Amino acid sequence: MTLDTITDRMAGPAIRAWEISRALATEHDVRLVTFGRCTRSGEGFDVRQIGVGDFRAEVEASDVVVIQGFVFNAFPWLQTCEQVLVVDLYDPFQLETLEVDRYKPEAARNQALAFALGELSDQVRRGDLFLCASRRQRDLWIGQLAAAGRINPDTYDADPSLRSLITIVPFGTAPEPPVQARRAIKGTVRGIGVDDKVVLWGGGVYNWFDPLSLVRAVDRLKETVPEVRLFFLGMKHPNPDVPEMAVATRCRELSDELGLTGRHVFFNEDWVPYESRADHLLDADVGVSCHFPHVETEFSFRTRILDYLWAGLPIVATQGDSFAELIEARGLGRTVPAEDVDALVEALEAMLTDERARGAARAAVREVAAGFTWPVVLEPLVQFCREPRRAADAHRLTAAAHAAPVPRPPRLQQVRQDARAAVRHLRDGGVRQVVAKIRWRLARRS
Repeated sequence: MTLDTITDRMAGPAIRAWEISRALATEHDVRLVTFGRCTRSGEGFDVRQIGVGDFRAEVEASDVVVIQGFVFNAFPWLQTCEQVLVVDLYDPFQLETLEVDRYKPEAARNQALAFALGELSDQVRRGDLFLCASRRQRDLWIGQLAAAGRINPDTYDADPSLRSLITIVPFGTAPEPPVQARRAIKGTVRGIGVDDKVVLWGGGVYNWFDPLSLVRAVDRLKETVPEVRLFFLGMKHPNPDVPEMAVATRCRELSDELGLTGRHVFFNEDWVPYESRADHLLDADVGVSCHFPHVETEFSFRTRILDYLWAGLPIVATQGDSFAELIEARGLGRTVPAEDVDALVEALEAMLTDERARGAARAAVREVAAGFTWPVVLEPLVQFCREPRRAADAHRLTAAAHAAPVPRPPRLQQVRQDARAAVRHLRDGGVRQVVAKIRWRLARRS
């Protein structure tokens, strides 16, 4: 179950749900369902858009249900259903919301955080198995589970390592090497020649990222590497619930102010289709990921870097997250301190001009990538689904302690928010998508 749109232009949550479904479909009957728009056909599994009124029947017809996103808050009966529930916590949304809503009014921020915490409380109270993306995340979620009383004599005695309660399942890459069907950047995008050096920003531009330091670094780097071209792969998120964020707007403005737009900095306005992303990745020379020193960074798992691994790209990234540790330990490229433009210029120049350093990084990337393919990373979930079982403390789980009511913003503010959301949904999915979102909102508030 995912809340994201299932189309040819999928973001991280939908990609993860899709690949989980494909892996499990080799041994089980699998249905991937979403309340969002759905235009793709499954590969060995059924995929469909459902209404909120259909969800209970989908759950009750299943033996195991894998859930991600904001679902429990809307369907309190999940607390007492008999099915085995696997909760995917690869995205720490309670931390993410602090940045997503950072520039909204205080009441809206408080409401968003309260809703996220309520959803998380419902999830950790009921899940039979929890998935996370890294060792750092596992530490975070063990603390959350302990606070919720889920680390108790039953779960501890059943497995003192707690691996049967929470297991690491990172984001993955395709086991098949990427193939370029056509040139997508070099010699195709106006202003980028076939011999230019492309630095690729391989995903969305969100408030916890730091594209500003990168743009400033490119402005300086062009003096010594005039053929440098920075390409932002996706400015518009495929999910209409995710509008362009403040830092993306500032990034565009800074590039314009420095006279870089269309000359050294380029913005792809749409979201690249999942199956054709290799055309862009294989036109790049270096993959880049820059972020601010936020708590979100500490527990993040940058899915864009998986595509860099898949494409064999040297990586330049900001220090502070789990991937930076991997880059440093395995020589996958260079890491730099947060917001350090000087270090970023130096690292990019080395990866773009030093053939020996770039070759060594590429070789290391290919070696590490083999351990991040979907069949490898999903193995713990595949094993679990062969012999699914309720959590050792299932007898303790009750529906008595529901999350506290979510505070709502002032009525006028809510009306304005709903109106803006309706316009986005109408533009991106038509009347059917607006109706679907209204039904979802009504279910969530009931």
